[in-house]
Amino acid sequence: WTPWTRARDTHDARRTMSAFTQSAAFGKVSIKAKATTTRSSVKVSAARANMQEFSAKVSKSVAAVGVASALLASSASAVTYDELQGLTYLQVKGTGLANTCPVVEGGVSAKEIKAGDYALEKFCMEPTSFTVKEESQFKAGESEFSKTRLMTRLTYTLDGMTGQFKVGSDGSVQIQEKDGLDYAPVTVQLPGGERVPFLFTLKEFTGKGNTSQFGGDFVVPSYRGSSFLDPKGRGGSTGYDNAVALPARADSEELAKENTKNTAALKGSAVFNVAKYDPATGEIAGVFESIQPSDTDLGAKVPKDVKITGLWYAQLQ
Repeated sequence: WTPWTRARDTHDARRTMSAFTQSAAFGKVSIKAKATTTRSSVKVSAARANMQEFSAKVSKSVAAVGVASALLASSASAVTYDELQGLTYLQVKGTGLANTCPVVEGGVSAKEIKAGDYALEKFCMEPTSFTVKEESQFKAGESEFSKTRLMTRLTYTLDGMTGQFKVGSDGSVQIQEKDGLDYAPVTVQLPGGERVPFLFTLKEFTGKGNTSQFGGDFVVPSYRGSSFLDPKGRGGSTGYDNAVALPARADSEELAKENTKNTAALKGSAVFNVAKYDPATGEIAGVFESIQPSDTDLGAKVPKDVKITGLWYAQLQ
């Protein structure tokens, strides 16, 4: 009996205990006489048991997720309005289709729209990119729109909007948005890490143009309401009037913007291009570009210009 023999026996005992622990975890308690043989046997049996269990779960789940898998595979491709209406809640859930606008298959030129007064129904706007205008790092450089990273989940599409769509005998167009899900809070992140929240909206949009392109202005409400309280308990219609935690500087000029909350609405503009029109169904679709201000933190910050581009869809009735 030597120290080397004792160390070897201790090592073998530890290997045996490790093999027993692995075997018990996978429901296989089978220990061999030798530690090396035990560990090898346990690893093989555990791997087989794990693979068999995984295969059983997959085989049971294939039939259940068949429809969902098909939708996930086709979620990147757009669907028509009729196809979307033919899906159930469970078929749409988790696929991202609820955050997309329908498309118009076929169709004719927008010049084929006949003169008259139409009701604008199911007006939908699906953004595909968000860019934020940043100041140039160079003194003589010009400001430009920078690409951003979307931080909001798939809940930023405007849908179900209604309004009026009037086409004149000369092809002129007058459009006015009235109601619907016409706003959605969105947050994007600039390459430098700064996050820019804004309220993507088309409230009270009034536009003019022709059947190929029209544009106009809309109202951008405050990102937060007057009852919102900041970390120091200050608000527009409630809360403290100043920073009570800083008695000596509560009403200083440098804190005036933070103390005086401003929920005034700002202005934005949008341009819509018409790509397709289906006279049989009254469906109309195209692309849009919108520029609007970002959140001002209730007047404490200077808003940034946010450019949103994407697809739009509506029905003329």
